[in-house]
Amino acid sequence: MPSVDEVYKEISDTMKVGKVEKFGPEDLPAGPTLESAKEIIVVEGRADIINLMRCGLTNTVALEGAKVPDSIKRLTKEKEATALLDGDRGGDLILKELLQVTNVKYVGRAPRGKEIEECNCKEIADALDNRVPVGELHKQAPPPAPVPKKVHERPPKPAMPEAVIQAVKALQGTLEAVLLNDKLELIERLPVSQLADRLQQVTGVDSIIFDGIITQRIVDIAAEKSIRRIVASRVSEAVKPALNVELVTFQATLS
Repeated sequence: MPSVDEVYKEISDTMKVGKVEKFGPEDLPAGPTLESAKEIIVVEGRADIINLMRCGLTNTVALEGAKVPDSIKRLTKEKEATALLDGDRGGDLILKELLQVTNVKYVGRAPRGKEIEECNCKEIADALDNRVPVGELHKQAPPPAPVPKKVHERPPKPAMPEAVIQAVKALQGTLEAVLLNDKLELIERLPVSQLADRLQQVTGVDSIIFDGIITQRIVDIAAEKSIRRIVASRVSEAVKPALNVELVTFQATLS
């Protein structure tokens, strides 16, 4: 049998490993080995950090909100990052934000309808084992659900040009973007993860349509490039609209 001193030392060491630390100027919850690890796991909240540490995963950091902190943007450029997200609608929205503003390499999800903080160690291990490279996500996106036709009703007059409406329908669920010129002709189609960088290089863009979240970075680039319309699945709450850029959601376009 171990002595009392040996048992006390083992408990003390375990408690040290289990301490949630703070990272960056935002004081983000993080595991104790985050800064020394070459590979990291990005989760949604502090409770997720605690649950992963219980399973022996200490190279973790939490977003603590819908807006991605600058510290996590920097970390994902310096280290190989996996986003481990809840299997719900909130996780879907955070994933779109991460794909636009970070360099995460892989994405793992909790079982559908569960949160990471609720998962047992086997479910977490399975989610990490089945993680998907970011480049393959758009290939796995399900096709958009068909919109039922209303019988004996005249279709409402579209608030947007037909070319924009058709582009919205084609992009739903694809995690892709299209760039249109002032005649609403296609310039380019590309993954949403490449959109911000590509906008800084291309010219003659009049409208941007993409299956993702409109962020401040996208708005700022559009204003600088005299792009007059952005249509996307959602607008981030943190965005400050620009006077010369129209921001429209998919729902508003199709309603």
